[in-house]
Amino acid sequence: MNVAARPVAPGKTRSCPHCKATILESLSICPGCLHHLRFDQEAARRQVAAKSALRVDGVIQHPNAEEPWEYFVTIAVRNERGEEVARQVVGVGALQGAEKRTFSLSVEVLPAQAPPAPVPAPAPKPGSTTTSGAGSVRPGTASTPPGPAKR
Repeated sequence: MNVAARPVAPGKTRSCPHCKATILESLSICPGCLHHLRFDQEAARRQVAAKSALRVDGVIQHPNAEEPWEYFVTIAVRNERGEEVARQVVGVGALQGAEKRTFSLSVEVLPAQAPPAPVPAPAPKPGSTTTSGAGSVRPGTASTPPGPAKR
């Protein structure tokens, strides 16, 4: 059964049924828990076409001589006028002496429409002659490179 993907407005969201994260409705794989949400070829092509627009990695390490540290990780999204449109605390914790934590932030962008599906090349018929720009090959003959020129 071939089910056509229904159109989705860009930016429309829903909850992942596995991890409950708010995700784009158009995604076929949750970016949070990586569970497959549906088998939709168009959505899968869109997600494969995603590009990393931003990636930041960082490490914090607690010095041995100090008291334990507490930390919280906050993500804020601002529009072109600098107004905050979203803010979320995504993690909290504590660091004891000599402990360290690595943090990674990435922003992926993807097209609103799926790129066109690749068109497979037609398979050659059995027993037919295959041609290329350099010449032709007949069934049952081996292609050998030319030897040294004879004088």
